[in-house]
Amino acid sequence: MHSDGWHLTEGVDDFLTRAGDFLRSRPGSHVMQLTGAERVRARGADAFGTEAPLFGVLERAGEVGATFYRLPPRALGLSPLTPEEADSLAAHLAALGHSLSRVSADHGTATVFAEAWQRHTGATPELRDTRLRLYRLGTLTPPEPLPAGRGRVLGEQDLDQVMFWCGEFAKAVGEDVSISDDTWAGTRFADKRYTLWETPDGTPVSIAGMNPLIGGQIQVDIVYTPAHLRGHGYAGAVTAEVSRAALAAGAREVVLFADLSNPTSNALYQRLGYRTLTDWAGYDFLCAAP
Repeated sequence: MHSDGWHLTEGVDDFLTRAGDFLRSRPGSHVMQLTGAERVRARGADAFGTEAPLFGVLERAGEVGATFYRLPPRALGLSPLTPEEADSLAAHLAALGHSLSRVSADHGTATVFAEAWQRHTGATPELRDTRLRLYRLGTLTPPEPLPAGRGRVLGEQDLDQVMFWCGEFAKAVGEDVSISDDTWAGTRFADKRYTLWETPDGTPVSIAGMNPLIGGQIQVDIVYTPAHLRGHGYAGAVTAEVSRAALAAGAREVVLFADLSNPTSNALYQRLGYRTLTDWAGYDFLCAAP
């Protein structure tokens, strides 16, 4: 039995054994932790480079009250924390000599941890420009009328098309990733299931993906329509299709992130039945060493 306080776990299996029930009790708030842990469990710790992933829990009287994880390169993800919990975690990680390049969590948690990390290490936090909102699906309300065409689930025979669309999405959002036959399996895009919206003549015009079912929840990720094809309702149609597929796959909750700088997509998701769960923030640490 561990004493009260923050403790590193002995790898992802130990983390999920100790914190799984806690994470699944609020899967929306813990979507990134559930996804990150499952990715490590499925791919192996060495899939992320020479630096091992790090997982930890905050225990009180034998109960888990909070968690954290760090996947290379040194980005920290947090469950919701109070200022006191954030301060104690920052002190604990600094004392162990860990370095952090950034932190990502709900806005309040990310902010109090960034402030605590600065106090304990001197690292200067800088708020990232991209502001995200996490939505959870209420009652799915497909658009009426739907644009002409149909949704089509992509399979292994469609890998070239999937890689092309994911590459276009990555370029559009400025994601630094190389997508090719050789690199595909190691990207975050490889474990998703994709749906295309096609026009009646079979032309693909929009794509949406969803992560595997984890903890009773599925995250819709990604949604992309090329700029010259927007404004025709394709994104709404394909998002409704993939949301319906998530529910059919057994998801009790369906969540997605949206960039707050894009009012069009946020309004679209709300029309489809998605409701705000929390705002999300990331801070970069300009001096990464404690």
